[in-house]
Amino acid sequence: MHHEIHHDAVRRLQALIERETGAPLRDEVLAEMAAILRQGEGQDGPAGGDLQAAAPREVTILLADLRGFTALSGSQPASVVIAALNRCLARLSEVVFKYQGRIDKFMGDSIMVLFGAPEAREDDVDRALMCAVEMQIAMRELNLAHLRERLPEVFLGIGVNTGTVMAGRFGSDVYSEYTVIGEAVNLASRIEALSLRGQVLISDATYQRCWGLVSASPPMQVYVKGRTQPVSLRELIAIPSHKLKVPRQEFRRSHRVDARLPCLCQRMQDKIVVPHIVHGAIRDIGYHGLLVELIEPLEPRSEVKLEFELPLVDYRVADVYARVITLKQEGDEWVAGLEFTSISAECRAKVQMFVQLLVAR
Repeated sequence: MHHEIHHDAVRRLQALIERETGAPLRDEVLAEMAAILRQGEGQDGPAGGDLQAAAPREVTILLADLRGFTALSGSQPASVVIAALNRCLARLSEVVFKYQGRIDKFMGDSIMVLFGAPEAREDDVDRALMCAVEMQIAMRELNLAHLRERLPEVFLGIGVNTGTVMAGRFGSDVYSEYTVIGEAVNLASRIEALSLRGQVLISDATYQRCWGLVSASPPMQVYVKGRTQPVSLRELIAIPSHKLKVPRQEFRRSHRVDARLPCLCQRMQDKIVVPHIVHGAIRDIGYHGLLVELIEPLEPRSEVKLEFELPLVDYRVADVYARVITLKQEGDEWVAGLEFTSISAECRAKVQMFVQLLVAR
């Protein structure tokens, strides 16, 4: 009976992925999916076990969030948005199965993946990072399909952390699920929230277990919610021995032009726009971000909502969100470097047109 259930589950997922991507899963990926499902029969797996049997273990948590579906949902019918989301999640799921990760849950347009639970392997961290890089490569391929269908691009922000968690079945007799809880999971979520589109951020705990494998940026100290001391993060650049490279740097290149444009900024708190407005002036602007002078500081790595006018193209930018990447004080003013995190296709086109007109002058 269990075998029939597993076979049906694999068949359904195979059909979904083939429908959305146009290509079937490879045989080795199908075999891995079946093996993961069979783990559920064991006491430590997702389908069996005692609700009281949770135990501490070290895992690597990968959290990935799709950026850009807000703009997509605002400009396309629901059926188009759902099809695009399913296509992305199906392709990302295939990458997860390839690297023997376990999908813990889908959360809207986010995905949480475990390496080390319910089964631990010596190379859990290595496989998690290879999975993260290949996820970003997969998103680049998906965006090419979006461009052919004249849909807005969608980007992925990824956070990875390694630590000790409580793993087991949680819930009640009515409903329960196998998952992990603990501070390491919370930190993975904070890291993912700080990641920019196309970026993979990893914790120091993860880096210490893979420093000989990866190419990464120098450490950056950031403050995260729930911690009084800063945490050390690095941006994953590449895994040279496996010829894997995060393609993020390629699409961030663009002209930057001097500008003097009034700008309004509003802070975000728990994904809600704070009413208080911070007045500023844009100093320069590019395809993917801008440099703005402010009368008061913004919190580094925080997200803000922007409004400003683009006079040459007669367009008002609104409902655009950006991350504070750099911040420095210059006299009585603050200068912040912002990178766009959510911007509609129309607005992106207007920004690019504005930049190009200034370059051509």
